[in-house]
Amino acid sequence: MRKITLLLLFVLTSLTLYPQQPKTYSSSEIYHAVQKLNFLGTALYLAAHPDDENTRMISYLSNEVHARTAYLSLTRGDGGQNLIGTELRELLGVIRTEELLSARRIDGGEQLFSRANDFGFSKHPDETLNIWNKDSVLADVVRAIRKFRPDVIINRFDHRTPGTTHGHHTTSAMLSVEAFDLAGNSNSYPGQLTSFSTWQPRRLFFNTSWWFYGSEEKFRKANKDNLVSVDMGGYYPALGKSNGEIAALSRSQHRSQGFGSSGSRGSETEYLELLKGDMPENNNIFDGINTTWSRLEGTEEIAKLLKSVEHHFNFKDPSEHIPQLIKAYTLIQKLEDNYWKSVKTKELKEIIQACAGLYLEAVAPTPRATPGSSLKLQIEAINRSNADITLNSIEIAPSGTVENASAKLDYNKEKRFELTTKIPDTPNYTAPYWLMQKGTLGMYRAEQQFIGLPETPDILTANFHVVINGVDIAFRKNIIYKHTDPAGGERYQPFEILPPVTAAIANKVSIFANGPKSIPVTVTAIREQINGTVTLNVPDGWNVSPESYPVHTEKKGAEKTVLFKVTPPEDESEGLITPVVHINGDTYNKELMEISYDHIPTQSVLLPSEAKVVRLNIDKAGKSVGYITGAGDKVPESLKQIGYDVTFLDADHISASALARYDAVVIGIRAYNVLESLHTAQPALLNYVKEGGTLIVQYNTVGRRSELDVMPPYPLRVSRDRVTDENAAVEFIDETHPLLNSPNKITSQDFEGWVQERGLYFPDKWAGEYTPVLSMHDKGEKAKEGSLLVAPYGKGYYIYTGLSFFRELPAGVPGAFKLFANMLSVGKEAGDKHN
Repeated sequence: MRKITLLLLFVLTSLTLYPQQPKTYSSSEIYHAVQKLNFLGTALYLAAHPDDENTRMISYLSNEVHARTAYLSLTRGDGGQNLIGTELRELLGVIRTEELLSARRIDGGEQLFSRANDFGFSKHPDETLNIWNKDSVLADVVRAIRKFRPDVIINRFDHRTPGTTHGHHTTSAMLSVEAFDLAGNSNSYPGQLTSFSTWQPRRLFFNTSWWFYGSEEKFRKANKDNLVSVDMGGYYPALGKSNGEIAALSRSQHRSQGFGSSGSRGSETEYLELLKGDMPENNNIFDGINTTWSRLEGTEEIAKLLKSVEHHFNFKDPSEHIPQLIKAYTLIQKLEDNYWKSVKTKELKEIIQACAGLYLEAVAPTPRATPGSSLKLQIEAINRSNADITLNSIEIAPSGTVENASAKLDYNKEKRFELTTKIPDTPNYTAPYWLMQKGTLGMYRAEQQFIGLPETPDILTANFHVVINGVDIAFRKNIIYKHTDPAGGERYQPFEILPPVTAAIANKVSIFANGPKSIPVTVTAIREQINGTVTLNVPDGWNVSPESYPVHTEKKGAEKTVLFKVTPPEDESEGLITPVVHINGDTYNKELMEISYDHIPTQSVLLPSEAKVVRLNIDKAGKSVGYITGAGDKVPESLKQIGYDVTFLDADHISASALARYDAVVIGIRAYNVLESLHTAQPALLNYVKEGGTLIVQYNTVGRRSELDVMPPYPLRVSRDRVTDENAAVEFIDETHPLLNSPNKITSQDFEGWVQERGLYFPDKWAGEYTPVLSMHDKGEKAKEGSLLVAPYGKGYYIYTGLSFFRELPAGVPGAFKLFANMLSVGKEAGDKHN
């Protein structure tokens, strides 16, 4: 996963940087890094999703304790909702991955993942592990422990309470408890031991709080002999922030989930319950664990050198410490413990470079290139200290191109070089590795070397071989692209390697009635001079013409759109169509998608190019629909697919006269959660219903300790009831109800093929004016009848539904289209056949 445009990113020194810009350090930040260099302890925080992590704890461990700290999120949050846009599933997972990385850049932690796919809300670990591959996810947790080697592990959730919270939450804790012992057992996942050693953590904690006890009063009365209490409210003068302020800034990166937080100051106590290992004393979770250099043999001189740097740090001129740091570097290279040798070498190299003000950069002339192409790089090197530094050579890997510079870097004298290299002619692309192959509902696929990584490592790197005070040190830098924006100045973005062409079908679902449709396929050239053909594969029983189109482009970025005539079979049918570009015997079938928000780097994502086609007989009454967007969904585009004229309405400017022209008005998901102005507009909306309109309100969320007023015409209470099994049986409470019969006959078959869930946040209480239409429930639960409620109001109809149409319509589920058309048609004359 690569970033191709830049954004402002807050850093602790209050400097304004862009994510791809080379990181520079203030003296205070260098000193803070030296403190971490002298702590040899590791902590792993573990939970299920992005935003599950306790950023106060991660910031405390990283910035107060100075431990190497990571957050292992089992999933990338693919199954959640998106408060800032319409991206769902894989694309939402990409957004939330980047939000986690932005959070870690602020709180000082690292980020890890498993291959588990967030398939949506789960009520019980049994369901979760039935969909996830338990052995694979457990193997990933064991792998993370063996690779990261934590002394302490902290679970966000309680493994002993299945069925009381999200099944993913409890499962994450259960797998952590199991992996705690397996990681140290050589008989468990022995294949991992070719790359890692067994590792036994010292302690396992559960990050508990009063919430897990039911109330603050119950927590005050509870026995706390097995709890460690930690004050998270410290202030870090070197960073200019309190722990609570850093944690809030980190937490606020989860914008797609609406988790903006205010900073806090002063003491804040967190509690850790010991689950495994020995009880520490003095509320120190690393008590009894040697976290000094003496935990490694032969480090007395290293410790003496680095402690001297810390105790006598020169904030005015950190370069004074380079001789000591270089000496420590040479000694660390002799260590037998490869884990700490690797970790501390990386940290120390960053500190040495920062102390020297050593700037090393390799810039590509373009942001994108293709395998096999040549690339002319601009190299810059400058030493902004009095240290004795020589740039021996620059090597481009894996191309093997070497520039023997042999250039002495005098104080503040810039050196520039030009280096031409060739990108390897292999189909390796800078795209999210977990999306390059099709996975399952519960698991992503990944090559072994990528498992656990947050992103795909850069394919092309520049290795600067430098001699500092007579010692050879190699600094690896990613190739970047930069340009000057007239309004914003210097802008950095990564250099990407992409396939020569991509192909895309704009509409991911096409609904066919009685005739053929023209399907546009857009081919985009990533390189110059594309000559080939494009074909369109269709399901059995479908026909396409012509068989192929020639494709010729001259310039990079050129697009060509061709129209294929696709004819459906006579009977109802559904399947996938896939465009394929053929060039010199090679085939290309990926679509390039970009995600752009101002709080994360813009993302380029390669996904299999495909679209769903559905042969569907569907009737509708009415034509025009007004749509009020809430948290963002693709329902409006889906309604256009079945022939509705959809107009987006602004909740700030709604009037009775403006609504009168619509046959129905639909309110998007979570609109009452995110649009304050909707409450002001509610009288006009209800008057519209009273005068004969149809108002459809889709699901809104409600908190555990709060209620939500969606201002309905008659009382109803939105609850947390949901049906997570997309295959759960659906019963019709009244088979004669118009919503089940007009203009489309709804049968049990129309609830087949649903994705992720039936629905969520169903009302659990409602006035007698409402008629419940459907009954459903998950295994072992009582029937829930609040998924679809209809109430006549004046001359019109008010409908509240928690059914997940926002997932089903973009997924092309035929029955969902028919049922939604019936809701839009209620009270109207049928007969407007969709073509």
